[in-house]
Amino acid sequence: MKNGLYSRLHQVLSNGAFAVTAECGPPRGADPDIIKKKGELLTGYVHAVNVTDNQTAIVRMSSISACVHLENMGLEPVMQMVTRDRNRIALQSDIMGAFSLGIKNVLCLTGDHQTFGSQPEALNVHDIDSMNLIRTVYTMREKGQDMSGFDLKLPPRMFIGAAANPFADPFDFRVIRLAKKIDAGADFIQTQCVYNMVRFKEWMKMAEQEGLTEKVHILAGVTPLKSKGMAQYMSERVAGMDIPDAMIKRMGGAPKEKAPEEGVKICLDTIAELREINGVHGVHIMAIEWEEIVGEIVERAGLMPRP
Repeated sequence: MKNGLYSRLHQVLSNGAFAVTAECGPPRGADPDIIKKKGELLTGYVHAVNVTDNQTAIVRMSSISACVHLENMGLEPVMQMVTRDRNRIALQSDIMGAFSLGIKNVLCLTGDHQTFGSQPEALNVHDIDSMNLIRTVYTMREKGQDMSGFDLKLPPRMFIGAAANPFADPFDFRVIRLAKKIDAGADFIQTQCVYNMVRFKEWMKMAEQEGLTEKVHILAGVTPLKSKGMAQYMSERVAGMDIPDAMIKRMGGAPKEKAPEEGVKICLDTIAELREINGVHGVHIMAIEWEEIVGEIVERAGLMPRP
């Protein structure tokens, strides 16, 4: 990276520290207090907060505005941006606008298909895909030009993230796709939730053999389970999710009132194992509408104090 450090998250990863990020979903409304309360629960525990962009294709407060609320609280946001809802003009405009507001991290995504959301009749855009979006932000940052070749007076110098799912099929294509995203300009990767450790380790081994772990920072995704039902639903209904039967059985073996604690223990076991894998530079905690558990997980995992 020729321009040096872009954000605090970039600095943490560049210094070799084990990064901790969390996810925060904006509300279905315009109340800023909801996002601020979530931010308060995460303050002091994470290096950055990933703010979703109309996740599950349901209309919510914009990612940009929610990021600004968190930034004003002293938290560093990672702005998610999906290609589902914007054409290339709007995407580039929002990137520049977000940077002007102090947002220095972006996660480039395709986005959940609108048919899975609350307004399935909506038209998607997908003018460009997530790979092209990564390349676009990289070109704006490194060459100081938009997609038309116009020179930007102040390029948006953002730390660029992308997503990876080691558990989707075909498996061999997963590392090829990772390589393409790195080649497009991705600086860091956030993975799908890790439950199948055997497959994740194999993916990491393949990535290391291709020299990819030396080119990008990989943050492994973890999600604490609350119940056996949640585990079964995610396994059966969430695309690309791989939860071993033994783990679902483990959740079912706990009394109902103790199931959340069992889910936290599984999460802690996973984090401990992830910290031993070469090439894993941090964890991304996706505690779905359970932000209050993040601090406990970080403390019990031995990831405090935050560098």
